[in-house]
Amino acid sequence: MLVKKNVTFKGLMRFAGHHLVWLTLWAVIVASLYYFTDFGEFTIPWVPLSVIGTAVAFYVGFKNNQAYDRLWEARKIWGAIVNSSRSWSTMVKNFVGDNFTDESISKEELLQIKLSLIFRHIAWLYTLRSQLLLSTQWEHASLRGTFGKFARLQQSKNGVGLFNDQFEHFKMERYLSNDEIEDLKRFDNPATQLIDKQTEALSTLRQQNLINDFRQVTMQNTLNDFYNHQGMAERIKKFPLPRQYGNITFIFVCVFIFMLPFGIVSEFSKIGDWGIWLSIPFVVIVGWMFVCMELVGDYSENPFEGLPNDVPMLSICRTIEIDLLQMIGEQDIPKPIQVQRGILM
Repeated sequence: MLVKKNVTFKGLMRFAGHHLVWLTLWAVIVASLYYFTDFGEFTIPWVPLSVIGTAVAFYVGFKNNQAYDRLWEARKIWGAIVNSSRSWSTMVKNFVGDNFTDESISKEELLQIKLSLIFRHIAWLYTLRSQLLLSTQWEHASLRGTFGKFARLQQSKNGVGLFNDQFEHFKMERYLSNDEIEDLKRFDNPATQLIDKQTEALSTLRQQNLINDFRQVTMQNTLNDFYNHQGMAERIKKFPLPRQYGNITFIFVCVFIFMLPFGIVSEFSKIGDWGIWLSIPFVVIVGWMFVCMELVGDYSENPFEGLPNDVPMLSICRTIEIDLLQMIGEQDIPKPIQVQRGILM
C-alpha cells in the first residue's frame, strides 16, 4: 500500500516511466513520416478521434471503479479480521476458566490452554496471508515475457521482498507444535484446517467444563466469522476481474494511442512544418495519461499479489499479533511493520 500523501516523481517514473520510451518513439516515427515523406496526405480528423478518446476514457474509468471496489472490499475484509481477532482474544482470556468444573486446574494449565488458542489464531493469520500471496495465472507475476519479469522485479524490490527483514522474526514453531505443523502440510488449505482445530479445541474445553454451552456457541460464532472472512478473501483472490473488461480496455487504449499521433500531427502541421515536431510532446503526454489510467486499474484489481498497491496484510497481521500477545500477557512482543520507501505491506 502506498502511504505517502503525494506521488513522487521518482515513484511515478518507477511505476510507468518506461512507457514514455515507446510513446516517444511512436510519436517521432509518425512526425518523421509527415515531415520527410508525402504521408502528410493521410490524416485522421480530430473530431472522431476525440470521440474515440472520450469513449475509451469512460471505459477505462469503469474498469478502474471495479478495480477499486475489489481493492476496498479486500481492505474491509482484513479490517473485519482485525475486529474479530480482538473479540476472539478477549473471549479466550475471559471465557475459559474453572468456573464450571469441580476438578482442580492450575493457573499454569489454564494459561497454556489460552495460549494455545491465541497462538493457533496468530498462525492462522500468517497462513492465510501466505495462501493469498500465491500467484494465480492471471496475476502479473505469472505472466510471461517482459510484463512478468517487471512484476516479479517489483515484488522483490518494492513489494513483499522489501519487507523480508521485518518478517524474519516470525517463526511458526513459536505458535504451533512440530506435529501440528507437519500435519498441516497434508492439506491444500491449511488455514481452513487451523480454524477446524480451534473448533475441536472448543469441543474439548466444553467436555472438560472449562466453558459452558453459551460460551462455546459464542466463541464458535467468532470462528465462523473467520471462515466467512477467509472465504470472502479467497473469492477476490480466485475470481479475477472478468477478462472481457480487463483485457478489452487494454486493447482500446492501444488502438487509441496508435491513432492519436495521426490526429495531433495533422492539427499541428497547420501552423507550419515546425508544428509537426511540436506535436511530439503532446502525443506523448496524452498517450501517457491514458497508459497511466490503464495501469492504475490493472494493478489495483488484484489486491493480494505482493505488489506495492496491495492491501498491507503483513502490517495488519503484525498489528493483530501485537494486540493478542499483549492481551494475554506475553512479554516477547514483535515490533510493528515500518514503512519502507513510502510503501507498507
